Amino acid sequence: MLRAPSGTGPPTLGVPPGRPPRLTGMERAGTRAPRRSRLGADLAILGLIGVLLLAAIGAGGATLYRQFYGPSAFVVRYLDLLAEGRAADALRVPGVAIDRETLDEAGIDPAASEAMLRRSALGPLSDVEVESEEPSGDGTAVTVSYRAGGHSGTSTFHVAQDGWAGITPNWRFTTSPLAVVELTVRGADRFAVNGFEVDRRQISAAGAAAQPLEPLPLLVFTPGLYSVTVDTAIAESSGHGVLADEPLAVTPLDVQAEPTEEFVDVVQERVEEFLTACTTQEVLQPTACPFGLRVENRIAAPPKWSIAQQPEIMVAPSDDGHWQIPTTAAMAHVEVEIQSLFDGSVEPVSEDVPFRVNGSIAILPDGSASIRVGSPDDPVQ
Repeated sequence: MLRAPSGTGPPTLGVPPGRPPRLTGMERAGTRAPRRSRLGADLAILGLIGVLLLAAIGAGGATLYRQFYGPSAFVVRYLDLLAEGRAADALRVPGVAIDRETLDEAGIDPAASEAMLRRSALGPLSDVEVESEEPSGDGTAVTVSYRAGGHSGTSTFHVAQDGWAGITPNWRFTTSPLAVVELTVRGADRFAVNGFEVDRRQISAAGAAAQPLEPLPLLVFTPGLYSVTVDTAIAESSGHGVLADEPLAVTPLDVQAEPTEEFVDVVQERVEEFLTACTTQEVLQPTACPFGLRVENRIAAPPKWSIAQQPEIMVAPSDDGHWQIPTTAAMAHVEVEIQSLFDGSVEPVSEDVPFRVNGSIAILPDGSASIRVGSPDDPVQ
């Protein structure tokens, strides 16, 4: 029954103490609606977070793949080996080493020397950056930029997958990154490539029979700057460099050495000794000498020769890859008594005899120089 509580206010149903009042159906429906809205919002937020998390994981995985397992990472590891001077390890990268048959097919001399494929012949390589990675045939073309010995360059390498190592792919170069520098050094048999000293006869397929002007095909790593210098007692040359930046390409490099001052001084001395020796011959036409005197009468006493003016010697490159003495003027002097065939009278003659000198210089296998002096008016002796 209804009870009116003490005081004022409407009557209430009887509810035992400590028990919450019962809600009507409409009141319960009104309470559940906000809860369902909040639950839907929470689920939507969780879904969005999940999508973002999956996207982040995917992006991270793609970045991890590019940096450590993709074709660009494979190329960068090869370049890092070159930058660190690890030539032997770079040669072991799949696809780098090359056989003679492949060289021949690429139009490269199969006898190309491998002497430059070593740490001591590598130049500096830095600032390597991947510029692009694009599909190419059955593989991928990776283009990188770098600085080689202070020179900026770009190269493109072709790679393809070569099986798997667990869940990560293996890669190999489909075109070897080796190239050839076709080197011609004029005036010297000994030279250095990036500071690594070699002798022509050591790296030529012809060995000791190597000719001075025969190009030397040298296998090199790409990319790389290769600088050739000459520093011997006979010849010298500052660095002449070439950037090898294209795999399996042939790049010619022609280096002309110049004679050292010491070498020119030695040649001057030897020519003067030769001419002085010529003056000891007591004949009007000294044998194998560039000067002489012709007379129509007979001589009454042996002539006495001297050199009034020694030639000023220069040394220049010759067409055969050795050296030559360009034509230069000199003066001899002769004292002789001439007897007339007509009346038998004797007349003393004191005469300056101008002449010209030239010559050839060949460098022998032991490093010494063979100097032959003559006259441009006669065959070189």
